[in-house]
Amino acid sequence: MTGESASQWPELTPEHPLSKLLTLLPAILETTGHCEIYGIKLDAAAPFHTKLILQKFLRANNNHVEKAKEQLSKALTWRKAFQPEKCLGDKFPQDKFAGLGYVTVLEKVPGSVNEKDICTWNIYGAVKDNKKTFGDLDAFMRWRIALMELGISKLDLASATKPIPDFGQGPDPYQGIQVHEYMNVSFIRQDPLVKAASSKAIEVFSAYYPETMSRKFFVSVPLLMQWMFTAMKLILAKETVKKFTVMSYPNQLATELGQSVPKVYGGTGEPLETIGETLAMEKA
Repeated sequence: MTGESASQWPELTPEHPLSKLLTLLPAILETTGHCEIYGIKLDAAAPFHTKLILQKFLRANNNHVEKAKEQLSKALTWRKAFQPEKCLGDKFPQDKFAGLGYVTVLEKVPGSVNEKDICTWNIYGAVKDNKKTFGDLDAFMRWRIALMELGISKLDLASATKPIPDFGQGPDPYQGIQVHEYMNVSFIRQDPLVKAASSKAIEVFSAYYPETMSRKFFVSVPLLMQWMFTAMKLILAKETVKKFTVMSYPNQLATELGQSVPKVYGGTGEPLETIGETLAMEKA
């Protein structure tokens, strides 16, 4: 069984952080004028899936209720203005974004609490022209956000039946994996357009998509350039940094994600172009 009728959250005391955040929810919804997030409509009556979303924001903020309230409010305000769920219906220019992003289902990922996991792949080596892909930052972000929304839609949060554990009490099973592939990407002189796009993506996803990623793999990163990722860790939250893994060779990925990844990553799966779902494209 799935859905609200089959789902029950453990009883909460009035002092529990989730109880406190729930009491603030009506005012948050009224102030922001928006209730949709990750495909769930938040309800002041506090059904199961509303608790699921609020728990993500609490975990992202170490159970600090006021910080969770602030981040949730900002996320709802942003979603009302940007309407990211509508990006999924867009068609993106083929010459800018074809082959750059895929979503796949992975089976039996080592150490995962799930039988199947959702993985979003960002293939930066497929970029043919940095100016075309990254030159229009708004267009790039719309594509990148659409890819993020596609991955989240595959998590199917509306059908979730298991509560998310409290902060520090176990893994959140409703998160996706991300792989960033850098094969054939030059690290010697980073294009300012690429740097700006990367910075903007980090800003948006850390602010408005908390607890949606379980692990993040940076693949095909030359050993000499791994200092860049060490530097990046200095500006990110410790809980986020714990999720990062940097690899020099693509065939190492299967040791972390299992045999269902494509053969080029050390698994037995078909190529991403065959098994991956991607966004709609159109010729310019």
